[in-house]
Amino acid sequence: MIDQDRFQEIVREAGRIAHARWPGDGHALESWDKTPGNPVSEADLAVDVFLKRELGRLLPAAAWLSEETADDKERTKSDLIWLVDPIDGTRDFVRGRKGWAVSVALISGGRPLIGMLSAPARDEEWFSVAGKGSTLNDRKLAASSRQEFSGARVPVDQLPDADSDLVVVEKPNSIALRIAMVADNRADLVATLRWGFEWDIAAATLIAREAGAEVSDAFGNPLAYNKHDPRDFGVLVTSPQIHGAAVARLAERAERLKLNK
Repeated sequence: MIDQDRFQEIVREAGRIAHARWPGDGHALESWDKTPGNPVSEADLAVDVFLKRELGRLLPAAAWLSEETADDKERTKSDLIWLVDPIDGTRDFVRGRKGWAVSVALISGGRPLIGMLSAPARDEEWFSVAGKGSTLNDRKLAASSRQEFSGARVPVDQLPDADSDLVVVEKPNSIALRIAMVADNRADLVATLRWGFEWDIAAATLIAREAGAEVSDAFGNPLAYNKHDPRDFGVLVTSPQIHGAAVARLAERAERLKLNK
């Protein structure tokens, strides 16, 4: 096992590096679109460089996969890999909003072993080790245990008519933070119906699972990490009691959207 204290120090410092450039505190920030509607900033790149260097020193044997680094497929030959999103929720970050986090996970044998989200604009630090539960600012987490699907709290901007029986709650831009909301019983259901990358969800799904949530792809299948194509179609994180109902509710939409992409 790695030095957990040092790991937390590194991710915490990455959060400070990002926070020191965050426009929400009045800092000037250079940002641009990698592709239309897909922003990146100088802060993303600075955090990426810092994490690659420091995590490499912490565990030299681990491979690397990050949103802001070219994907070297040699990583698939390694049993250990760092999965990193230097700033998850860059749209909120560049707009000076608080819904962003640094997301880091260590994957062993295709499964998350340790994960952390640093969200300094929200004064939140989420942490988990496989088999040892999850914490938020050192407080032990217990995920949503909602029994009924109707009325489930969902962090979205707006619900479609087909889901009008659900309840809208706060939606940070960061998918990792939305998943973590289920871990902290602030939401009962998080679902995406699109192709998403492993680095977006690796740390957060460990945090949610260790807090007692059910985690899968959009079809209810287990998630795996360090795949040659580092994507899954959708992520579904819920209280265990409503997971089956969520899969059933989303099945037709998920199949149609997957075929159209």
